[in-house]
Amino acid sequence: MLLSCSLSPAQQAGKETTASPDAPQSNAETLNPETKAFFARWGDFYRRDWSPPAVASSEPAPARRGLPSPLDSPPFPNSDWSYGGSPVIGEPDTNSYPLMTAINQAKSRSKIYGWVEPTLNFSTSTNSNAPEANDVYSNRFEMNQLVLYAERLPDSVQRDHVDWGYHLTALYGTDYRYTTGKGYLSGQLLDDHHQYGFDPTLEYVDVYIPQVAQGVNLRLGRFISVPGIEAQLAPNNYIFSHSLLYAIDPFTDTGLIATVKLDDQWLVQLGITDGHDTALWTPDAKASGTFCLSYTTKSVNDNLYACANGINGARYAYNNLQQYDATWYRKFSKTVHMATETWYMYERDVPAIGGKIQPETGANPAYCLAGEQRCTAPEYAVANFLQKELSAHDFISFRSDFLDDKKGQRTGYATKYSENTIMWCHWWGTTVQLRPELRFERAWDQKAYNNGRRQNQLTAASDLIFHF
Repeated sequence: MLLSCSLSPAQQAGKETTASPDAPQSNAETLNPETKAFFARWGDFYRRDWSPPAVASSEPAPARRGLPSPLDSPPFPNSDWSYGGSPVIGEPDTNSYPLMTAINQAKSRSKIYGWVEPTLNFSTSTNSNAPEANDVYSNRFEMNQLVLYAERLPDSVQRDHVDWGYHLTALYGTDYRYTTGKGYLSGQLLDDHHQYGFDPTLEYVDVYIPQVAQGVNLRLGRFISVPGIEAQLAPNNYIFSHSLLYAIDPFTDTGLIATVKLDDQWLVQLGITDGHDTALWTPDAKASGTFCLSYTTKSVNDNLYACANGINGARYAYNNLQQYDATWYRKFSKTVHMATETWYMYERDVPAIGGKIQPETGANPAYCLAGEQRCTAPEYAVANFLQKELSAHDFISFRSDFLDDKKGQRTGYATKYSENTIMWCHWWGTTVQLRPELRFERAWDQKAYNNGRRQNQLTAASDLIFHF
C-alpha cells in the first residue's frame, strides 16, 4: 500500500479531503470516496498528508472553551500545557487518523488509531544503557512500540449535558518494561525478563459533568500517573529518549481521579488509587491519595502544575513511591518555550542490600547504613527542556537532567547523575516523525553505567514514528 502512494515530502501540514492536483481521480471517486476500496482510502490519506494541495481548504476553527492554545502541534507533541488524568477540558476533538478515514471517513466519535516506532542506538556501553530509557538495550535496532488505541473523547466544550468517553491501549515492544504494572501480565518482565512484551497500558472510562464549576472529568480505571512533562507513549514526548527523572518515577495508576476546571486559569485534581504500578488484586495495592493544582496566566505564557501523588504510609512495596512533583511551563516567544520539572520521592522500610530481609521481586533494596536491616530511601531530581520551533514541521529540543539516587534504591547505584541531550524532530505531514538525538551522561560518585563498568556514557540514537 505504501509503495503505491506518492511519497514526496510535505511543504505544509494538511488533512484536506480534496484530491491532489498531481493525482487525478474520477469524478465518482472525488464525489464519493467511499466507492474506493479500503486500502485505497488509507493510501489516499497519506498521499494528501505528505503532498497536500497547493491551495488548502479553509474551514472555520472549531469551537473551543477557555484560553487559547500556547503551542503549535505539530511540530510539538501538545498544543496545550499538559496535565494528566483527563482530556483537556474545553478542547474539541478535531483529530482525524488514516485508519479511521479508511474505515468510515472518520465520521464516528469512537476512533481506532496508533503508531509503529522502530529505533536505533549506538552507545559507548556494550552491555546496557541503563538507567537510560527508553533505549536500555545498547547498540541495537529494535521495535520500541507498536501501539493500538481505541478511544472516544467526551465532548467537554458543551455545557448542556453529561457526556462520556473511554480509552483502551495495547502496547507491544521493548517499552513494555516502562509501563508494566504488577498484576497486569507482569510475569513477562518480573519473572521471565523478556526483551519484548505486551502490556494493556491504559483502560479507563471518562465521565464529563458540565454542571460543576466550568466542568468536571471523572476518570476510572488504569491511567498514566498524572504529573510530569514526559509520557510513556512515544508521540507525547519532545525527545525520543527519556530523562533520568522519568526513568525511575511512577508510570501508571489504577483508581479514580476527578479533574475540576474552576475557571480558565485554575484547575484542581483529587484522586484515590491503589498506589503506583500495581493492580487492585495484588498484595502491594495500597489506598493512596493524589492532589494536584494547576494555574495558567491569562497570557498563557506560564503554567504551574504541582502534585502530591500516590500518598500513603510509604511502607516498602512494589513501586510504593511517595511523589511530590512540580512543573513549570514558560513561553518566551511564538517559537521558544521551556518546561522544567522537579520532584522528591521516597519509600520507608526498604530492605538493606546484603541484609537478612529478602527484597520483593522487581523492587530493589537500598544501600542502608551499616547494621540497618531497613531504611528510608529518598531520591530527588530536576529536568529542563528548552524548545525552538524552526518551522511547521521542525523543532529542536535541549534537555538537562540531574538525579540524586541517595540510597541507590531506584537505579541500583547510590550516586548522583547528570544528563544532557540535544534532539531535532522532523515531521512528514502529520503522520511521520523522525527524532535523531545525541546524549551524554555521567555518574558522579561511582561507576554506574555499562553494568557498573563506566562513569560516562555517550549515545547517538533515533526513533521513527509512523502513525496509522
